[in-house]
Amino acid sequence: MMAALCMLVLAGLLILYSTSAYNGQIKFQDPFYYLKKQLFATALGAAGMYVAARIDYHLWRHVAVLGYLAAVLLSIAVLFVGDEYNGSKRWLSLGPLSFQPSEFAKVAVILFLAHVITKNIQEMGKMRTLLKIMAMILPIVGLVGASNLSTAIIILGIAVVLVFVASPKYGQFVVMGLLGMGFMGVFLALESYRLERIAIWRNPEDYEKGYQTLQGLYAIGSGGLFGRGLGESVQKLGFVPEAQNDMIFSIICEELGLFGAGIILLLFLILIWRFYVTASRAEDLFGALIASGAMAHMMIQVILNISVVTNTIPNTGITLPFVSYGGTSVVFLLIEMGLVFSVSSLVK
Repeated sequence: MMAALCMLVLAGLLILYSTSAYNGQIKFQDPFYYLKKQLFATALGAAGMYVAARIDYHLWRHVAVLGYLAAVLLSIAVLFVGDEYNGSKRWLSLGPLSFQPSEFAKVAVILFLAHVITKNIQEMGKMRTLLKIMAMILPIVGLVGASNLSTAIIILGIAVVLVFVASPKYGQFVVMGLLGMGFMGVFLALESYRLERIAIWRNPEDYEKGYQTLQGLYAIGSGGLFGRGLGESVQKLGFVPEAQNDMIFSIICEELGLFGAGIILLLFLILIWRFYVTASRAEDLFGALIASGAMAHMMIQVILNISVVTNTIPNTGITLPFVSYGGTSVVFLLIEMGLVFSVSSLVK
């Protein structure tokens, strides 16, 4: 797990520099601008991961509820005093630093649900218990979804996986699935731009906002089997807007080809597999649920990002873990990894 993580982080930093150097030079007269900020966030996250790995994960049960309440309060603060970038209000500023509370919310929800499910494990076979647990996270899903639907989907997905892991009955998930579809329908209908994204997804060539999707597909197609070579992408030179963010996988395909993109996906698969092994061998349910939550988070986010880049689903603005530019994302992903390492350290 550590080997796969280190390789992903190092490959991510190298790919990020290759992808962002042009934008950094044009916007900030510094080709290393994005890399330096990502390096700082990675160092901060690595320190957090080390601390989290050294702490007995059982101690987090005592603060799981407080952590969840903090995530709710921070999400409310975003609605009133959040900073808006590129038309989205998702950030809070603390002096010179800014961060996305939605990234903290993912970790908080994993710990909170692990605690609540462990506490109610004897009742998990009852439908009302499942609905009660799912209802507990609706406030954070609604608050995050108001400005960031994709992250709300991830949080909801994490919750479903954790409840599924702990539930002895599978039939009740049909009802939960129908409720989830209804919930998503309401969210899509609340904002017209979300319905517009579905139209763009179906016919990107007919809309100005489909430009990014089309350029990303051109990048993937032009990479071939082994790619143009690291640093040789054409599409990153202003054709794919903000290529270092959500669309970075398209540049990976262009520069490293199908072979290089496959290696990145293989590293993610190894990481997810080790999460599964850790969860299945954890010494107690609380530890198993922490590892399962991290596995669900990584799996859902990787699948969503690659599906968006390949236009398999409508554009949702999801980053590729450890690879896309985003300081808050990498910090909390590494802290989450520390929690899983804490669980795995007690596996015999």
